[in-house]
Amino acid sequence: MRRIRNLALFGVLGLLVVIGLAWIFRARLLPLAGMSLDTGAGGRAELVVPAGMGASVFASGLRTPRFMAVSPGGVLFVAERGADRVVALPDRDGDGTADETIEVGRGYEEAHAIAFTDAGTLLVAGETKLFELTLGDDLRERDRSVLVEGLPADGAHGTRTVAVLPSGDLLLSVGSSCDACEEKDPRRAAISLIGRGGEQERLYMTGLRNAVGLWVDPQTGRAWATDMGRDTLGDDRPPETLYEAVDGADAGWPRCHAGSIVDPQFGSASACAGVAQPAATFQAHMAPLALVGWHDHLVIAFHGSWNRSSKVGYKLAWLPWDGAPAGDPQDLATGFLLPGSDDALGRPAGLAVGADGALYVSDDKAGYIYRIADR
Repeated sequence: MRRIRNLALFGVLGLLVVIGLAWIFRARLLPLAGMSLDTGAGGRAELVVPAGMGASVFASGLRTPRFMAVSPGGVLFVAERGADRVVALPDRDGDGTADETIEVGRGYEEAHAIAFTDAGTLLVAGETKLFELTLGDDLRERDRSVLVEGLPADGAHGTRTVAVLPSGDLLLSVGSSCDACEEKDPRRAAISLIGRGGEQERLYMTGLRNAVGLWVDPQTGRAWATDMGRDTLGDDRPPETLYEAVDGADAGWPRCHAGSIVDPQFGSASACAGVAQPAATFQAHMAPLALVGWHDHLVIAFHGSWNRSSKVGYKLAWLPWDGAPAGDPQDLATGFLLPGSDDALGRPAGLAVGADGALYVSDDKAGYIYRIADR
């Protein structure tokens, strides 16, 4: 028995040594498997922005801040997913820094996305429920109701994103439960349309693997979505995409990617026939999240890759916009990932244009909200 015990102990110690060495040398080993994980501690990033602009910290100390929205009164609200709460960040003196962090409410199933309705109520998207909040003058939750419940919660991609159409109806995106598979629940990998009172839920656009970013152009009323391509097809395939969200359209996932790439597992010769074509494509695995119009451009937050031998993304990019893409994307804000670094300081997630005209960016790794504005 003692011999067996000693062998077992030796085996456990040997396994721990192997795991420890693999962790120490992960920067060299993971790229061989087509991965480059972001595991280091976060910190403040000195953002590099175009000449004539400046970047500063608006707020800090948040836990996984994700998507944001500006209230009718001009206050920035943030879904703080890591704390499962929503906070308001007023800047009453207009100095470009939040005066305080006000807890609006908590307990929203890991709140990810928020949006204000034309009635001034606040929508909060949790994993299985869509909440509607009535706010008091103190910016705190006064009342809440559940507009939608029973959203699919199994598997991967647990974030939900809501956007408000000019009609008052809502768009709600739900990501796939997997990297690539045939879904049992049709609401997965799709955008649904929901009546303004929470009624008449139906599919709006399908075949979107993980359309985390949703934005309605206030100039045209047209809706747009970023979509993340599948993993495990190599460093450079398939590209990330931007789609116009069109009622009845099918973007093709899992059989077809980016309008023309047949999936090796689920595709066939006709897999891409009739699918919606992306309005723009980007480097694979950059993980596009929020998008918003600003300065006659469309700004996109690229959260950053993991399923790639070297890191890409970890930045903001923008492309000329005239109701649709009107040029190639260029970098808008870098500095989240320093050159030659194995780990990023931060990962951009949410975007919002403030009442002051500045662009606000949430960093869900280090917990900052950055402000980018003209000098």
